[in-house]
Amino acid sequence: MMTALLAAAVAALARSLAAVRLSRWNLGAPAVMVLVGVLIGLAVEDSVAAALNTTVAQHVAEITLAFLLFVDATEVRGGRLWGNSPGLVTRVLLLAMPVSVVVAMLLGALLIPGLPWSILLIIACVVVPIDFAPSEQVVRDRRLPARVRSVLNVEGGYNDGIISPVFVFAMLVATEGAAAMPMDAFTMAVTQAAKALGAGIVIGGAVAWLMHRCDRNGWMTAQSRRIAVLLTPLVAYCAAVAIDGNGFVTAFVCGIAFRYLHRLLIARSLHRAPATQRPHAPTALTQDFGLLEDVTALMTMTMWFVVGLAAVVMFAVGVSWQAIVFCAAALTVVRIVPVIASLTRSSLPWRDRLLLSLLGPRGTTTIVFGLIAYNGLPEGDAADTVLLTTVLCVLGSVVLHGGGSNLAISRLTRAK
Repeated sequence: MMTALLAAAVAALARSLAAVRLSRWNLGAPAVMVLVGVLIGLAVEDSVAAALNTTVAQHVAEITLAFLLFVDATEVRGGRLWGNSPGLVTRVLLLAMPVSVVVAMLLGALLIPGLPWSILLIIACVVVPIDFAPSEQVVRDRRLPARVRSVLNVEGGYNDGIISPVFVFAMLVATEGAAAMPMDAFTMAVTQAAKALGAGIVIGGAVAWLMHRCDRNGWMTAQSRRIAVLLTPLVAYCAAVAIDGNGFVTAFVCGIAFRYLHRLLIARSLHRAPATQRPHAPTALTQDFGLLEDVTALMTMTMWFVVGLAAVVMFAVGVSWQAIVFCAAALTVVRIVPVIASLTRSSLPWRDRLLLSLLGPRGTTTIVFGLIAYNGLPEGDAADTVLLTTVLCVLGSVVLHGGGSNLAISRLTRAK
């Protein structure tokens, strides 16, 4: 697979060299990496499936998800745990998202009959979470009302972390089979989540505090601070796995705890420093995250390349109309209807509610969840169906949300 690795590296390099120009043509990193992945997949089709279904590929996907969850938890703007519109966020995350999962399961049972409920739940966990990593300009688009941007930012940052315990529970039931009753799997998932919650709080808080103390004592450089932040989600994930906890929950909670204490300690340092020696506050709060964000961006580009490879395998096997209809519905009504319903009688104008429901791209979170499930499930129709829905969902989102998001924003904001 050295040819594939070389192609991925060259594609990422070329995209980086022409990032501004390609963005003007609406060719972001996802589109470029998927296209190259498809081309390479056509050349090495026989070895793609075997390469995807390996322990190494699964571990890479798991670590990538841990980094994504940590970054998502640290990128919520405004310094508040639930953003600037907590009531709206609660409706979207705790009402609309569970309903979307249930609707996706029911739709899957209708269109793809014969699958166990645990596989349907896995598929729902794969297709429901939104991800703005490949289209960050959406949540920063000043044409959007501030409250809409805030809700989308928090939802995109938190939905994968909230749904990951459900995903782990479904995987436990699906992989253990008749040997594990749902209640046993539920108890195991809750136990893992409880361990993860404690580990995440302790590790995130401890690293933030140690960084602050070591920096005050002059033991750290700007580079070593960035490296410390980069290593934190890896330490959190591995520590959780070592104690039989949910590494994904640990990475997510660690990000929340780290960001909160990091902001608090830096704010105190800025307040105590003489006015003439204070750095610009936003710069001081974000400069430690630069390396982490760059490495995570490279990881996500790799995942999009893998989607291109997987697309070749799936389309060679054959794509049913039921799978296409399911993924089309997952990208539209499965999100739109629950979100609009959850915002009924809220203070948001109806156009803003519609914007919230329409702006739901699927990206790296869906890819990684799908790859983990594909690797973790026994070989067969269930694993193939999960991979197929993953590929169709993310490719459909590239087409639908790639230019559709900008069109929706233009139309609905101009209509006010």
